[in-house]
Amino acid sequence: MDVFEAIKGRRSCRKFSPEPIAEDELNLILEAATWAPSAANNQPWEFIVVSSGDIKQKIFREAQERKQELFEKSKWKWLDRYQVGFVLEAPIILAVVGDPKKAGADQFLEGRGESYAHGCVAAIQNILLSAHALGLGSLWFTVFDKRALREILKIEEGKDPIALICLGKAAADPLKTPRVAVKDKVRYLK
Repeated sequence: MDVFEAIKGRRSCRKFSPEPIAEDELNLILEAATWAPSAANNQPWEFIVVSSGDIKQKIFREAQERKQELFEKSKWKWLDRYQVGFVLEAPIILAVVGDPKKAGADQFLEGRGESYAHGCVAAIQNILLSAHALGLGSLWFTVFDKRALREILKIEEGKDPIALICLGKAAADPLKTPRVAVKDKVRYLK
C-alpha cells in the first residue's frame, strides 16, 4: 500500500471482530512503531500489549467513569451518547507509554520538555498506518485518568501513559470523516 493511500484511507474503527490478530502482524506493527522519529533519537516509548479480558474490563470501567466526568464538565451532548465498548471488543489494546526523562534538548527550555510525548505520538501514527496497511482496524483512545491507567497496567511511577490503541479486524466500515481543506489550515510566510 502506498503511504499516501494509507494516510488518506485510514479511519478510526469503533467496531471490532473477535478474530485474533496474527502474532507476525502484531510484531510488524510494533516494529513500525519503534521506527518513529524522536528527539535526539531517545526513543522514549514503551508498549504494553493487552489481550486480557480482565484488564480490558478495568480499562472499560475507567473509560466509562472518565466519559461521564467529561460529559458533566463539558456538557457536550455527543459525549453522553459516546460508547466505549470497542475497548472490550478489540482483540488487542496497545498502551503507549512515554518516559519524560527521555525528552530532547527542549527539556531545558522554560515550559517545555514534551518532546518525549511527541516521539510517542509519531510511534502512534506508525501503529495506525501499519495496522491499516495490514488490513486491520485501529482506534487512538485517550479517555482515561493517567493515575488510574498506571495502576491498571502496572506502569512505573514517573512514566506517562500517552494513549491506548485498539487493534483488530474491523467488524463494520469505519465512518468516512471529512477533512478541512489544506488552504484553510496553512499559512505561507515568504
